[in-house]
Amino acid sequence: MRPFFAIVFSSFKMALSELAKNKLRTFLSLFGITIGIFCIISVLATVSSLEQNLQSEIKSLGNNTIYIDKWEYATGADYPFWKYVKRPVPRYIELEEIKTRTATAKYAAFKISVQAPVEGGNNIAERIRIYGISEDFTNIQPVEIMAGRFLSEAEFFRGIPAVIIGFTLAENLFGNAVAALNKTVTVRGQKVRIIGIMKKQGSQLIGGWGFDECVLMPYQFARTVMDERRADPLILVQARESISSKILQDDLKGTMRAVRKLSPAEDDNFALNDVADFSEVMSKAFVSVNLGGWIIGALSFIVGIFGVANIMFVTVKERTPQIGLKKAIGAKKNVILTEFLVESAFLCIIGGLIGLLLVFVLTKIATAAFAFPIYLSPGIIAIAIAICIAAGITAGIIPAIKAAKLDPVVAIRS
Repeated sequence: MRPFFAIVFSSFKMALSELAKNKLRTFLSLFGITIGIFCIISVLATVSSLEQNLQSEIKSLGNNTIYIDKWEYATGADYPFWKYVKRPVPRYIELEEIKTRTATAKYAAFKISVQAPVEGGNNIAERIRIYGISEDFTNIQPVEIMAGRFLSEAEFFRGIPAVIIGFTLAENLFGNAVAALNKTVTVRGQKVRIIGIMKKQGSQLIGGWGFDECVLMPYQFARTVMDERRADPLILVQARESISSKILQDDLKGTMRAVRKLSPAEDDNFALNDVADFSEVMSKAFVSVNLGGWIIGALSFIVGIFGVANIMFVTVKERTPQIGLKKAIGAKKNVILTEFLVESAFLCIIGGLIGLLLVFVLTKIATAAFAFPIYLSPGIIAIAIAICIAAGITAGIIPAIKAAKLDPVVAIRS
């Protein structure tokens, strides 16, 4: 193993020597590698960060969860809009039937919602989402409380006018989120007491529940301030542990058909929307985006590889007498070959590291400017290094073979 590490160390010194002797020539030759890595890694980092944030938001909609609605969320060009309009909306009375009949369901919750102004602290917040939820909602869709508490069982069943509000809404109405606790706000003409403030969630790319600017209230009270039939009713069902959402979906289909007394000849008049399907669709969409980044980077890499190959051809010519001496004192062909391949790889790694540094700076600027976290994961950095090594070997293989085949006598005389 010692000779190998000696070759690697020697090649590393030669690569640095090449940079020191011919700074401009080497930099211009490596510029293609730098730009190639910059293009590929910047696209991969941005797309990976975007996908991870979107997938995280999708998971926040409910893990292993089915949304029972009248609408299909994933539709194609032949979307039969008229067919779905005629469907009945989910109803609260169906919730107990689902809990009783569906053995694969762990939790089931009901939700209604409207957008309305909220008044409080001498301020008015317009177009705030008002959610009326049943008691199992927080088991499916976790709600983190920053101050105060969540709705109690008594408040759910008796329809007591108590609410939880979002962090941003609390700030907008009362100046300070914590100051909103135990205050009174007016929602659709009804005065309600704030018993809890939700933890700040931050901006979301796909909207989601929008907990930062919303009001959560018990369903039994919510139905007194909104028309349930026109309040976007929805049933959420979460599968038991070790039960997949697909199995739950099949089970729910039988349950809903039985609950709505549909004959075998009748079509379903409900939609079972699987949250996992959204994640799959998102993953497929990002495949083509990643492919575009690879194509853009590959074009720059081709230029970079030719640049590094040019350096190695010139290096072989300049070091021909040294190569001859090495071979004359017993250096084998594979040693000469390895030295030049490793040196070529090191040169590409240096160009790649410059590209990674530029991407790192760009991620910090973009994160600060757009409040959207973009980061370089260890996996992406490993991909960049691997690409550089592969590019170095590709660029250096022909010059290295040429150097390894030199006749020592001819090389020394030159």
